[in-house]
Amino acid sequence: MARFQVPDGSTAQAYKFALDPTPAQVRTFRSHAGAARKAHNTMLAAVKAALDQRHAERTYGLAEDELTPALNWSLAGLRKAWNSRKHVVAPWWAENSKEAYNTGLDALARGLEAWSKSRKGQRAGKAVGFPRYKTARSRRSVRFTTGTIRVETDRHHVTLPRLGRIRTHESTRKLARRIENGTARILSATVSEDSSGRWHVAFQVLVQRTVEVPGHVGLGEPVVGVDVGVKADSLIVVATPDGREVDRISAPKSLSAAQARLRALQRRAARQRGPYDPATKTKQTPSNRWRKTQRRIGRAHAHAAAVRLDVLHKATTALARRHRVIVVETLNASGMRSAGGAYKRGLNRALADAALAQIRRMLSYKTRWYGSTVVEADRFFPSSKTCSGCGRRKPNLTLADRMYVCEHCGVMIDRDRNAAINLARLGETHRTGDTGTGTGSSSAATDSGGDGRGAMQESATTRVVDAAGEEASTRHDNTVGRTGTASSEGEAA
Repeated sequence: MARFQVPDGSTAQAYKFALDPTPAQVRTFRSHAGAARKAHNTMLAAVKAALDQRHAERTYGLAEDELTPALNWSLAGLRKAWNSRKHVVAPWWAENSKEAYNTGLDALARGLEAWSKSRKGQRAGKAVGFPRYKTARSRRSVRFTTGTIRVETDRHHVTLPRLGRIRTHESTRKLARRIENGTARILSATVSEDSSGRWHVAFQVLVQRTVEVPGHVGLGEPVVGVDVGVKADSLIVVATPDGREVDRISAPKSLSAAQARLRALQRRAARQRGPYDPATKTKQTPSNRWRKTQRRIGRAHAHAAAVRLDVLHKATTALARRHRVIVVETLNASGMRSAGGAYKRGLNRALADAALAQIRRMLSYKTRWYGSTVVEADRFFPSSKTCSGCGRRKPNLTLADRMYVCEHCGVMIDRDRNAAINLARLGETHRTGDTGTGTGSSSAATDSGGDGRGAMQESATTRVVDAAGEEASTRHDNTVGRTGTASSEGEAA
């Protein structure tokens, strides 16, 4: 199936709003999410049975053409197989929208495709395991692509297929204004539940944006480097090629601030009747108080995540609006937390609390919105180990060294500021703007970032990113180029 191609001058963007559903609507949400889980698990069992049968037949010496026919893993094939089974495995299927079952089947098709490509070496990154069954505690969500999907004119209600008219907790004016002006078109809507029990709706929208660079872009420095860290006073450090520090944003440390409350709630939950009896090693029905405590734990985590995202969104929006070229690091955020165990659990928690990978992701699509350019330095670019004064390397730099002291030229400078300066000098080659990404949906340009005034570069190139994310519609091949940007929150204007 071909990918959805975003038209020139448009971008795929998401608007997410919290909902205030009635108890009856919440039951309907959960019914649809359960239907998606049922379709996913049913067809996963069918796929596993077919694979096991074919494997057993191979051990008997049967030829490939004599094996049991394989089950088609595409979304269309899984949907056809589900329709032939649903009257038996789910006689209540008519109570929910067909989009609910399509949600579960689409997730299964994507998971099987990722597993298959990972086994064949056609997928970058870590090895992907075989899809697992979804439990009742899995994240609840359902996606609608057809039917009545509408944002009401009163700015406080949305209408979805089979779910009806739902009140929103916050105003929908940002999206409603674009729809009324004819500059936005809704592609799909996803209803999901977060860890605190709050339900949200996220609209995938095709937005028309002007190609011209907005007037407020360029009011700041033309080229800046952005160094990210986990220290409380230096989550984001912004500097110019000539060594001036433009901005320094402190880390909110929202997860650390919530640790005391989370510790108390988790100890309380451990004293209550949970879903598992350690004495008999069997499942049991949890108590209502345990469920209430779990909801409080979820709300604490949701609040910490909201505070973190608020700081990151404000910081990245300001960067994309003020500067024409922004150079960021390409960090392996998951790899930084993959080892160490109990010896570095404090650092691992700090890395998770900082959400370093989110900064580059947010800048990648916001720079497209505001006509600026983001340059991704190579993962092995030694921004922290290179002296911004003479360009020499200091290979023995440790995390404990917060000040960079050069043994050759005698420069003494803050470690994060030094890294930001080196990154900014790496992006000076893109200052003219001829490699800018604009607002179209063309593929990314690739260019060399140079060595940044003596800042040694271990790898050959940097990337100029077109800020193009993946469109949310189903796709199971790589025949078409990248699509428009899809963010996970409301417009940051």
